[in-house]
Amino acid sequence: MIKKIFLLPCLLLCYVAVNAQSNYAANLISKNLVPYASAVVRNEEITIEIKDLDNVIYHLKKAVTVLNKNGDDIAHMAIFYNKSVSIKNIKGVVYDEYGKQIGKFSERDFADEATGGGGNLFQDYRVKHYIPSITQYPYTIEYEYELKYKQTLNIESWEPIGEPNMAVEQSSYKIICKPDFNIRYKEINVSQKAEIGSTKDGLKTYSWQIKNVKAIKNEPFSPDWHTYFTRVLVAPEKFSYYGIQGAYTSWQQLGKWQYDKLLANRQDVPSETAAYIKEMTGNISDPKVKAQKIYEYMQHKTHYVSIQIGIGGYQPFTASEVDKDGYGDCKALCNYTRALLNVAGIESYYCIVYGNHNDKISMLPDFASMQGNHVILCVPFKNDTTWLECTSQQIPFGFLSDFTDDRTVLACTPEGGKLMHTPKYTAEENIEKRKADFVLNDQGGLSGSMETILKGTSYDDRYHIIDDAPSERIKDIKRYYPINNMEIKKLTYKQDKSINPCTTEDVELSAKEYAAMNDGKIYFSLNSINRARTLRQTLNRINPVCIQRGYTEEDDITYTLPKGYKLESEPIKKHITKPFGKFIMTMSIEDDKLVYHRTLQLKDGNYNKDTYQELVDFFQTAVDADEYNVILIKK
Repeated sequence: MIKKIFLLPCLLLCYVAVNAQSNYAANLISKNLVPYASAVVRNEEITIEIKDLDNVIYHLKKAVTVLNKNGDDIAHMAIFYNKSVSIKNIKGVVYDEYGKQIGKFSERDFADEATGGGGNLFQDYRVKHYIPSITQYPYTIEYEYELKYKQTLNIESWEPIGEPNMAVEQSSYKIICKPDFNIRYKEINVSQKAEIGSTKDGLKTYSWQIKNVKAIKNEPFSPDWHTYFTRVLVAPEKFSYYGIQGAYTSWQQLGKWQYDKLLANRQDVPSETAAYIKEMTGNISDPKVKAQKIYEYMQHKTHYVSIQIGIGGYQPFTASEVDKDGYGDCKALCNYTRALLNVAGIESYYCIVYGNHNDKISMLPDFASMQGNHVILCVPFKNDTTWLECTSQQIPFGFLSDFTDDRTVLACTPEGGKLMHTPKYTAEENIEKRKADFVLNDQGGLSGSMETILKGTSYDDRYHIIDDAPSERIKDIKRYYPINNMEIKKLTYKQDKSINPCTTEDVELSAKEYAAMNDGKIYFSLNSINRARTLRQTLNRINPVCIQRGYTEEDDITYTLPKGYKLESEPIKKHITKPFGKFIMTMSIEDDKLVYHRTLQLKDGNYNKDTYQELVDFFQTAVDADEYNVILIKK
């Protein structure tokens, strides 16, 4: 994936300080800031001085009081750097709850290691990190450090409240630059607008600050934090990135720079491969079928690795390098696929996206800047735009997972950048449909088979199991189905990789003593294969309800009952319909069979905050129904 030259998440942003000591006694924190807070930022001062296009000094001074163990992550300091970013002047102090110094640290106390995991083949990104060994709460860390950047394409944004449950006494953010260096900025949820001034030396300054901001509760089904936390994004009009200069004020200009400076002249497919592509697709008339053939060729020929070194953070390897080596990151594999499609006369767009499985984060239409972390490919067939994820050897042609679906992306074209939107998978399309046939014997044992079909963003939910060894598959599948004493006799998977792909899971199982026997009666759980979970109650909710992604679950289970038994009570039914979803549960007897049907559907959308209690009650009803126990008595 693309990695920004120092995308420093607030959770990890750290610094180290300490000149004149301030009084950081915990009891001096205003009582108004304590509710919902796990940590309080006592003071934060960020100064960014842009001396030249390739010389930027970032200075941070910060003090945080950690109130309980839930705030420890904020005290975990991590500073990212590489050859173009140098670190200097790290130092810090730790105070107890009374503001008394109990320790100090410097750069030699930080661990230093490469970032990323085993998928990072080439990388010069490193991280220095330090975790205070404090177990007595509250405590305060005060720290300060400086970074020197050799580029101006990315200017660090201001995000003073990096996560829920963090309060802020005061935080400030200042940019200092020459009078002829122009920036654009976007203020999001900022109460006090920018203060523009100058230094005594005639340098231009932009300043923001906040004071006494209460912590925001961590509430389930809240909108993406990008939409309601305070943020200031900054972008230069002119910049330098690894010696490549550019300028932009719009998405069109930014996309044009990336196309001309980072993508141009990197489509060099070797003649042997080009000839093979032409031969392979020569008898195919449908351009979409032709593109699918090329995509699948790319999947079989390559595999994904992360490239995070130098300009490779944004610029792909050439197509010939990928063709020779058989690997690349998202940029390189998209560029390679694009080059192969071009050989066959098929146009495609290199698209920058912010990939995230949990939140759908779009490019901001009114503020062009470097906002992505991943690359996908768009193939604009007439009346049938197709999107390709090029980093997976398994994913079907035209399928995007929940990592990149339903969000605005930047397409880099010869004419420049343009914003496009990836496909949305609806609640009806994101489906998990299950049919089970079980036999319950008079000793309480259960046996039978179960078929589960997964579609939409659920399609790849079983990828990690499919890739497992057979013995590991059995262990993993048991985590999905909480059936007492379950033994798996057979487990198979089939994947339909057509334009509407689906994964089919077939399970044969048995479970001794699945049902309990007592006083001539048999007790068993009606639904042991798919249960809803309760939602946490929240009083005085602040945020609206946001359901990011809808889905549908359908379960049909048939139990063949032991001879000579019947239900003790009448079958139950539940049916709830709300604007945000529905829950249906039915139970019926047909001869010696108990037939159970369950549907749970959640619809994506934004809802009033008062809807949350309805959502809690909705899931509680589903939980209660899912936990229903059947009682059989002798006829």
